[in-house]
Amino acid sequence: MGRGDLTNAEWDRLESFLPRGGARGGRWSDHRRVINGALYRVRTGVQWRDLPERFGPWETVYERHRRWSADGTWKMLLSKVQAAEDAVGGIDWDVSVDSTAVRAHQHAAGARKALPAAIAQKGAAPGTPGRSSLGEVARPAGGGGQIGKCLGRSRGGFTTKVHLVADGRGRPIAFILTPGHYGDGPQFERVLEQITVPRTGVGRPRTRPDHVLADKAYTSRRNRRYLRRRGIQHTMPERLDQQRHRHNRGSRGGRPTGFDSERYKKRNTVERAINRLKNFRSLATRYEKRAYIYLGTVTLATLLIWLRT
Repeated sequence: MGRGDLTNAEWDRLESFLPRGGARGGRWSDHRRVINGALYRVRTGVQWRDLPERFGPWETVYERHRRWSADGTWKMLLSKVQAAEDAVGGIDWDVSVDSTAVRAHQHAAGARKALPAAIAQKGAAPGTPGRSSLGEVARPAGGGGQIGKCLGRSRGGFTTKVHLVADGRGRPIAFILTPGHYGDGPQFERVLEQITVPRTGVGRPRTRPDHVLADKAYTSRRNRRYLRRRGIQHTMPERLDQQRHRHNRGSRGGRPTGFDSERYKKRNTVERAINRLKNFRSLATRYEKRAYIYLGTVTLATLLIWLRT
């Protein structure tokens, strides 16, 4: 077993959930070897063609990663692991929300126009046949050009932004991708809607955290109304311009928002989650042309974090 490969205990947790048959009734190559190859690439950031020979043909590893990114297999595996953790009380539901910008390599540009959903249909294999994981990719109007690939110009250059929710133990629970110039506040509802942790027994998936912590970028009246409507407690500081506007309106400005400075210190958990993700070199720099493949890379890295934390 090489450094970074799945241990026997980690493999035992995943093996029963993996698809049994390949496309058109064929047999898959060794799942464990292929997954280890994908993990090696995610961890080191090498080109697919430079994968060591012990992982088998690089085309097999890349095609499996591409297909499982499109049809939601990586997302399904992550949901299974999260469900097992939640069943034993291993998830701290005081969650934090934040985002991080990822610089896009020059190899990320130049993708031809295609519909990833059609690719997902082509090789559907897991428990949700034909289902695409693209719900976690921002869907702007039109969906064309670089915006459709979740690439945009920001102060950091040509970037993609990862918006994520982390539990109280610093593990990403849900995330979405947007172009790098998209603001954080407008994506608040979208990223929280991605929280879906299935139950191991009977019951609907858990979608509502106990408490949400976020910085000033998310402290809009719309976001606060959204949290109150769902019955979610929250801790977010108020911006100075919002305080002045409230004071200027007098009695019509409403009461000050509650803020627990001691509880707000726990927001560093999302910063630790971002740090863990960016330890994977394929996440710290985006090399993928397609947004759905990069999203699969983020999901695979998150899966490994959950298995080892």
